[in-house]
Amino acid sequence: MENTQRASSRMRFNTSNAPNPNKKRKLDLRNLLRNNEVLAAIGSGSMTLIAWSVGHSNEYLSIILYVIAYALGGWITAKEGIKTLIQERDLDVNLLMIAAALGAASIGYWNEGALLIFIFALSGALESYTMDRSKKDISSLMALKPETALRIENGDMVEVKIDQLQIGNLFLVKPGELISADGCVQRGNSAVNQASITGESIPMDKTPGDEVFAGTVNGDGVLYVEVTKTAESTVFAKIIKLVEEAESEVPNSQRFIKRFESIYARIVAVATLAIIILLPILFGWTWGESFYKGMVFLVVASPCALVSSIMPVMLSAISNRARRGILFKGGSHVENLALTSVVAFDKTGTLTLGTPQVTDFIVNEHVDSYELLTICASIEQLSEHPLAKAIVHKAKEEVEGLVFKEVESVQSVTGWGMSAKVDGMLWEIGKSNILDTYMVEPFWLETRESLMKQGKTVSVIMNNNNIVGLIAFQDIIRPQAAQAVKSLQDLGIKVAILTGDHEDTAQVIGRQLDVDWVFADLQPEDKLYYIKQLREQHGHVVMVGDGVNDAPALATATVGIGMGMNGSGTALEVADVVLMNDNIEEIASTIKLAQRAQRVIKQNMIFAITVILMLIISNFFADIALPFGVVGHEGSTILVILNGLRLLK
Repeated sequence: MENTQRASSRMRFNTSNAPNPNKKRKLDLRNLLRNNEVLAAIGSGSMTLIAWSVGHSNEYLSIILYVIAYALGGWITAKEGIKTLIQERDLDVNLLMIAAALGAASIGYWNEGALLIFIFALSGALESYTMDRSKKDISSLMALKPETALRIENGDMVEVKIDQLQIGNLFLVKPGELISADGCVQRGNSAVNQASITGESIPMDKTPGDEVFAGTVNGDGVLYVEVTKTAESTVFAKIIKLVEEAESEVPNSQRFIKRFESIYARIVAVATLAIIILLPILFGWTWGESFYKGMVFLVVASPCALVSSIMPVMLSAISNRARRGILFKGGSHVENLALTSVVAFDKTGTLTLGTPQVTDFIVNEHVDSYELLTICASIEQLSEHPLAKAIVHKAKEEVEGLVFKEVESVQSVTGWGMSAKVDGMLWEIGKSNILDTYMVEPFWLETRESLMKQGKTVSVIMNNNNIVGLIAFQDIIRPQAAQAVKSLQDLGIKVAILTGDHEDTAQVIGRQLDVDWVFADLQPEDKLYYIKQLREQHGHVVMVGDGVNDAPALATATVGIGMGMNGSGTALEVADVVLMNDNIEEIASTIKLAQRAQRVIKQNMIFAITVILMLIISNFFADIALPFGVVGHEGSTILVILNGLRLLK
């Protein structure tokens, strides 16, 4: 037997710089005041106040100060409006506001125009702050893993960036590290947790010649791996790329508002010109009266509040979840998540931890079970394999005052198990496939088959080549899984399990978690089929998974949620939402937040439309003054933005 040490798949992540997702944060006024747009708006408001205060004593100085106020508050707005006009040959609300402010100044209403510029600049600064805050919260999640590998060059280890690994390079994987690229083991032995790729809940022993995958977790052995596929940096680097793409993505409702803004701005511009030109002709008004009425109309009819009704809400919701370790790849997924009627979970690595525990300890009737468990633990405590640790943990639970026995001649059989002498007797513990090569009692074969049908991993205990017992292992359900399922069901959402595991094992998990449906023995195409069926029968479906085998279902679901800690690169790439900390208990609260965001958006839009209509009517039938129109319109814009910012809490 080859004397090699088996290794475990304990996961070691450098999270010293990771954000605390449960830490409560409030709006940081210091960061707010560092925002250039906020400073420009404050400067504009200050100049407006000073100009108004000196206006009665020095008119010329007052006008100069107003011009400065216009420049400070309006330069960003003017730049964006002109950019839209030149590049897209279109009008937007920015140009309407600048036109209204200049129009007010042209007829002597400097203070009203400056007030309009100030409030519009302030609302824009608040919206920019929301976006910056969202980006900052998301970016702070990306410091969870290193992005380097130890490449072997001329016998020396050189630390390089992962994307510098080339096919044929040899790199070293230390115990507990993530494997940097797909490759083939050249030297070393270890157990690798590859549940994120294959869905296997038990770590796989890797020896020279075996294939390993990027994103899987090495155990306590050292591996020398030859790169067979170019690594595309790390999984988290892929997420960063997707975040950058998501920053430019807007939800469907915002796209509609953007198209509506363009059309509406043209209508307002044409209507304003019609008011200025036609009122003197039709009703005998003076040019000054009609121009003033047109400026009031231009201000109150502009869709500023309506345009600001959606994105601040979406960005606040995304930022809120980012601080909880949940990454949205775009605002449209917030909208879609609010419509959820079914959540489908993968089992291994999603509802379960992928960590084995002893479920059955079956011994020969002539053997004392506690004595045998002590012997097994005495041998296995010298190994770092996950199954060995499960045995030791079970012994500590079951045997009161456990004292390990003296063990001699310990050997680890690569890919099988352990052997050692205890009290002068040879004991062997390993994979139960050895039963197929022995003449054994039918009882052991029948028991093994029964356990394996339940999806359990079975090891055999042998004493001097005689079968004395079986040990069965099974994956552990995540502690938060039951509460996660219940929280979803409390929202009226159905819960399903879609798994490639055995029917019996899946049904046991399903009963323990009290889910609505269990679909087992599924291939990736089967998961895809059931997602389509659930969508046809029940509406919008969310799929939660972590492996390559989940990718088709994640892509087909209304919203795909990927497990970020151990999820495969493929699963994370197709997912719409990533649970960076695998915190499935946050799914229900995230859906509630998405639903709340939709309610806030509706509130904002109804409020904005109501204010616009009331101000337009008042302009023609109540002769409202321009200052009142400015405050009413721009005040409503600030209110809808602040209403959206409430979701940051």
